[in-house]
Amino acid sequence: MRQLMQKLCIIKAGSTFSSTLERLGDFEEWIINALGAIPLSVEVIDAREGGALPSPDACGGVIVTGSHAMVTDNLAWSLGIESWIPLLVEAAVPFLGICYGHQLLGRAMGGEVGYHPLGREIGTVAITLAAEAVHDPLFNALPDRFAAHATHAQSVLTLPPGAVTLASSLHDPVHAFRVGSAAWGVQFHPEYSAAVMQAYISAQGESLRQSGRSVGNLLKDAVDTPHARKVLTNFGTLVYNHCRAASLTTTTG
Repeated sequence: MRQLMQKLCIIKAGSTFSSTLERLGDFEEWIINALGAIPLSVEVIDAREGGALPSPDACGGVIVTGSHAMVTDNLAWSLGIESWIPLLVEAAVPFLGICYGHQLLGRAMGGEVGYHPLGREIGTVAITLAAEAVHDPLFNALPDRFAAHATHAQSVLTLPPGAVTLASSLHDPVHAFRVGSAAWGVQFHPEYSAAVMQAYISAQGESLRQSGRSVGNLLKDAVDTPHARKVLTNFGTLVYNHCRAASLTTTTG
C-alpha cells in the first residue's frame, strides 16, 4: 500500500471528566475508535498545552474535539485555533469540528456563538437532516432522521456568511453546517457511545435535577447511535481520499 504523506491531525481542545477518563478514556480515543479501520496516520495535538498547529499543507485532515471550556471565554489557546481555521478552509483541507470545534469553526468564519437561549441540550436527541444534506459526503448513507448524543450550553447562533445548514434538532436549529468546500461542524458527538453519554449525564446529575430535568429518563434514553457514528467514518474516508490524491500528486509531479 502506498505510504500517505499527510496525516489526520486531531486538535485536542479539552478532556472529559476525570471519573469518565479513568473508565472510558478520552475524546481523542473515542474519535479514533469511531473512525474505524481506515488506514490513516493520526497525530494528536493538545492545543491547551501549547502544541504547535501544523501548516495546512501538512494536514490531510483536521478534527477539533469538544471541550468543557466555552468559546466565549476567549482563552489564548482557543483563539489560536480560531485564527488557524480560516487557513484550513481556504486550502480546502477536510475539517471537522465537534461540539466546541463546531462552534469555533462557526465563529472563525464570521458567525456568532453564544449561550443557547433555551439552556443546555443534553442526552440522546433526534437529529433531522436538511435537504442540503442529501448529497453532502459527510452524511452519505444516513437516514433523514437519526439519534445522536449531545451535551452543550453554547451554540452557533448565527451561521457564517455562505454557510449551509445540514442538520437540526428540536432544541438547536444548527446541529451541523458546511462552510467552504470541505469544512463541517457538528454540534452533536458522533464519537460518544451510550456509556459515555450516560457518564456525562451522571456527572452533571445534580445540576440537571436542579433545573427540573429527569436524570433517570435521560439515562434510560441514552442508547448507541450508529448512524451518528457513521459521520466520523465518512469523514475518515474523505481524509483518506484527500491524502491519497495529495500523495499521487507528489509522486507524479
